[in-house]
Amino acid sequence: MDILPSLSAYTVFLGIAGIGFIFLIVSMVFGEIFDFFDHDIDFDHGGPGILSSRVIAVFITAFGAFGAIAVNNGMSPGAASGVGAGSGVVFGGAIYLFLRFLYGQQASSDVLAADLVGQTGRVIIGIPANGVGQVRVRIGEELVDKIAQARDGLAIAENTAVKIDEVLGETVIVKKN
Repeated sequence: MDILPSLSAYTVFLGIAGIGFIFLIVSMVFGEIFDFFDHDIDFDHGGPGILSSRVIAVFITAFGAFGAIAVNNGMSPGAASGVGAGSGVVFGGAIYLFLRFLYGQQASSDVLAADLVGQTGRVIIGIPANGVGQVRVRIGEELVDKIAQARDGLAIAENTAVKIDEVLGETVIVKKN
């Protein structure tokens, strides 16, 4: 009594391709739900990695599909596995490079401390002697408001142009321009 009918290599490869394709669709719909392995290998500090669920799904799909094609064209299952593995690496690598490209095209509105130093701004809330006020600086197309202290401790009136000399946490140290 056979529980499973005898499976041909062609059927096994098609099954692998089908499982990979379903995994790809599920990872596309649900996002990064399966990407818990991807954070262990981080070569480029952010973005998708080689263990991304989409990269793995494309590898599995290509392995099964090209393995089935190779078996259908008369190759042995071992040789077809080699063809499948090679095509999986090629297609998985192509998807990895494409995902890295897309990740690199993202823009961020984050303003780093290094972006503020040396910029010219305007005092929008006067800075009293040895106190704090507020300055507004334009970084690219974005206006950034920061708490400010005068470098020399002297008062700086509202609407005065200042230059950011240093960033200490959320406070910028300014001097008159």
